[in-house]
Amino acid sequence: MSYKKATHILPREVLEKIQEYIDGEFIYIPRISDNKKVWGASTSTRQELKERNKSIYTDYLAGTSMEVLAEKYFLSLKSIQRIIGQLRKENKG
Repeated sequence: MSYKKATHILPREVLEKIQEYIDGEFIYIPRISDNKKVWGASTSTRQELKERNKSIYTDYLAGTSMEVLAEKYFLSLKSIQRIIGQLRKENKG
C-alpha cells in the first residue's frame, strides 16, 4: 500500500468535501472488491510456501516423523499435521 498526496489526485471540490469529515489525518480507501488481490498474489510467498509444504510431505512419505519435521521447518506439530493432511487429501483426488 502506498500513500498518494490528495492534492495531486483529487479535484479541489472533492478534497474540500472530505475535509469536512476528516482534516489532516490519514484515511484508508479500500479497493473496489473486483480489484482485490488474493493473498500472496504480488509476492513469491504463496509459491514458496507451496514448495515448502511439498518438501514436508515428501520428507514425511520418506519416513521422517512429524515431530522431526516440526523442528526441521520451525513449525508446530499441529501445523505439520495440517499440511500433511491437506496434501494427502490433494494427492488422493
